[in-house]
Amino acid sequence: MPNFPFRLAKVVRRFVAFLASIAVVLGLSACGGNSTASNSDKPVVLTTFTVLADIAKNVAGDKLQVESITKAGAEIHGYEPTPGDIRKAAQADLILDNGLNLEAWFAQFVEGLDVPHAVVSEGVKVMDIGEDSYRGKPNPHAWMSPDNVQIYANNMAKAFAGLAPEHASEFEANAKAYNSRLQEVKDEMVSKLSVLPENHRALVTCEGAYSYLARDAGLKEVYIWAVNAEQQATPQQIARAIGFVKDNQVPAVFCESTVSDAPMQQVVGATGAKFGGVLYVDSLSEADGPVPTYLDLIRHDAKIITEALTGGTA
Repeated sequence: MPNFPFRLAKVVRRFVAFLASIAVVLGLSACGGNSTASNSDKPVVLTTFTVLADIAKNVAGDKLQVESITKAGAEIHGYEPTPGDIRKAAQADLILDNGLNLEAWFAQFVEGLDVPHAVVSEGVKVMDIGEDSYRGKPNPHAWMSPDNVQIYANNMAKAFAGLAPEHASEFEANAKAYNSRLQEVKDEMVSKLSVLPENHRALVTCEGAYSYLARDAGLKEVYIWAVNAEQQATPQQIARAIGFVKDNQVPAVFCESTVSDAPMQQVVGATGAKFGGVLYVDSLSEADGPVPTYLDLIRHDAKIITEALTGGTA
């Protein structure tokens, strides 16, 4: 067992971090009071990742202060909270979760906190993961759908109304205006893709993170692997993707920004399909990057997909 010392050290580090987090929470509980995470006198809303934070800012307007636990570019599936994250959570007035098993990494640390939270995916028509060890579990990437994010925005407006009822009508109006912009993105995407023949109506990606976007767009979702893991892209998975692209003469394939596109480039080399571009899923970019807001993200992905599949003629 040559890796035992390394594994033991990793377990010890995590246990120490957990004890530190508990100490932080106990200390904050003794001090009492929320909204101390900021100098602002506005109620503080804490989200688990940057996509939710941006949507929440559009709904909240200038009436609430919205923050994200994870930073821009972070891989959210395996994130490990720090004592500083627990401090933020203990001092928040409301925590927003995506739900659908996405934030298991955070729930274990905040379950004992006396802070209300809302699950923003509540009411979404859930799609299950189709294979691997995750088969049958909900696909958590529900925000990759303009339709679903309209539900997210409405859920946020309701949660914010409970936090600041004097601004309830403003939150509702903000959500309605934001949802109109989301609907425009979906309608344009569907219209442009309508020219595709049936066998070309496929979204082929590295990870199976685009189920909801494919459903919105009327595309068949095909992927190399179902969920990001330490070891990805077996020869069998690549061969399956190659077979589908060849059989259906799919004109373009894609990969997301947080993983290597090397496996998909093998599909490109074996089929002659075009590599359509990089798609974004789990995180926004920095302010000067390509997708600093959720609307930028979904517009970017819709544009890359429609132009690559239609040859730019849509």
